Amino acid sequence: MEKRVLIIEDDLDIANLIQINLKDIDCVSDLAMDGLSGLEYARSRVYDLIVLDIMLPKANGFEVCHRLRESNIHCPIIMLTSRSDEEDKVNCLNAGADDYITKPFGIRELLARVKANMRRASPEKVPSFLNAKDIFVFGDLKLDIKQHKLSYKNLPVEITSKEFDLLSLFMQNPGRTYTRNDLLNIIWGSSFTGYEHTVNSHINRLRMKIEENPSKPTYILTVWGVGYKFNDVMS
Repeated sequence: MEKRVLIIEDDLDIANLIQINLKDIDCVSDLAMDGLSGLEYARSRVYDLIVLDIMLPKANGFEVCHRLRESNIHCPIIMLTSRSDEEDKVNCLNAGADDYITKPFGIRELLARVKANMRRASPEKVPSFLNAKDIFVFGDLKLDIKQHKLSYKNLPVEITSKEFDLLSLFMQNPGRTYTRNDLLNIIWGSSFTGYEHTVNSHINRLRMKIEENPSKPTYILTVWGVGYKFNDVMS
């Protein structure tokens, strides 16, 4: 089954190279050459993944990523950065991206990351830490693993693939404390070690969506000096 990818990249040579090689993994793609056009494409069609450059005319990649997430567009986003310094990588993750890759990149690495992020985001391909149980209910939260759906007080909640993976892990292991490094390794993979602060950003966004009072959470609790856990007294 073909997947649809949106490429937001103003370097036509790079964009064409990505488009050509995406065909080899059964992906059709659309191309936007600036940030605002990319936003219009993403809001008018459903995509399985977005490849997003940082340095774009009209709106940079960080701004585009923020606005996509604010528009409840939750498909995986891989950001392309021309700098390898830590700040750019952290900004990618904090903007809501699922992954990043540094230019110049090998096309095999890019395709591997595309496939890996699509697998993680696909409802029929749940993460390996999930068990056979499909539905978890705690208080006003209901998580349906098989359908890849979350509801709060019987209303649907839109969350990104990484937020879904985090909440799935917590709800299946109430009371277990995870360090930020634990969560990075389980959800993002060992290559993200050292970027523990991106966990904080995702936890904060989750709390905004599922907590009555995000500053005094009842579901995802902070274990001071250690990490996070899901409230094990909820029922």
